[in-house]
Amino acid sequence: MKKLHWGVLGAAKIAVNKVIPALQRSQFGTVVAIASRDAAKGEAAAKQHGIARAHASYETLLAAPDVDAVYIPLPNHLHVPWSLKALAAGKHVLCEKPISLHAREAAELAEAARRFPKLKIMEAFMYRFHPQWQRARAIIAAGGIGELRSMHSHFSYWNVDPANVRNIAAIGGGGMMDIGCYCVSFPRYIFAAEPRRVLGVTDIDPTFGTDRLASGLLDFGRGATASFTCSTQLTPYQRAQIFGTEGRIEIEIPCNAPPDKPTRLWHQRSNQPAEEITFPICDQYTLQGDAFARAVLDDTPVPTPLADAVGNMRVIESVLASAKANAWVQL
Repeated sequence: MKKLHWGVLGAAKIAVNKVIPALQRSQFGTVVAIASRDAAKGEAAAKQHGIARAHASYETLLAAPDVDAVYIPLPNHLHVPWSLKALAAGKHVLCEKPISLHAREAAELAEAARRFPKLKIMEAFMYRFHPQWQRARAIIAAGGIGELRSMHSHFSYWNVDPANVRNIAAIGGGGMMDIGCYCVSFPRYIFAAEPRRVLGVTDIDPTFGTDRLASGLLDFGRGATASFTCSTQLTPYQRAQIFGTEGRIEIEIPCNAPPDKPTRLWHQRSNQPAEEITFPICDQYTLQGDAFARAVLDDTPVPTPLADAVGNMRVIESVLASAKANAWVQL
């Protein structure tokens, strides 16, 4: 069976601890190279995960003829520049979220990608590949909660390390860009639509200049709304709740679903007892990698097109703009 040969640009924690081991377990792909500007870090990651080569520069990895696709886990401000360089080098691209720093930049990437029609590029929102989210959408489509009307999500953790990229405003730090992008993506995925207008509130860290807490309200029209809170300085917690006229769905671990434990959601219809639905152990990063690899190997569209990434950035940007203006922002 032909497999997609992956190269990884950077030895970030998400790559070393989550994505690389997941790709090494995948059915349709394998990691053949990693690049890090810290040679020792790259060599250690290669040794840990059985990767054949560690490059001392991103450029040399992109020049490698045996690398078909690259996974980009770099800091946010480097996503678009290295995605463009990877495309120019003839590589397919799976880039971590958020795809860019601004909606305009995301749109420019989408436009540039059209010049490479044979190459696939996708934003890495891995949660969409987990069976728990696919079941939630199936329940809604089957009328299991009546008319979909509302959704709320919460995602928070505690991080006050000034050296952490999440706390450096100039390179895309802050709660909205790190985890708020999930809270925006969740309802867009569930409603399968774009909000008409948004309202945002933020609390800015006086030292870092980043949004340490952000809340948003998304108006999808026809009485349908979604709300969220994300924070880099709250007790760690995550949950997603979906409400309809005749029932509800609650996803216990909507984002960081563990690769070594079952996950669960609750589905309740009207006043009936909630049904607990348990999902067998799976790795959403492996599922994402295989879905992307299949799109490359079969030359089919990627599951999530760049248009979705552009839409997500528009909402993120609008929530932050609303917070500054203290007013609704129309999309």
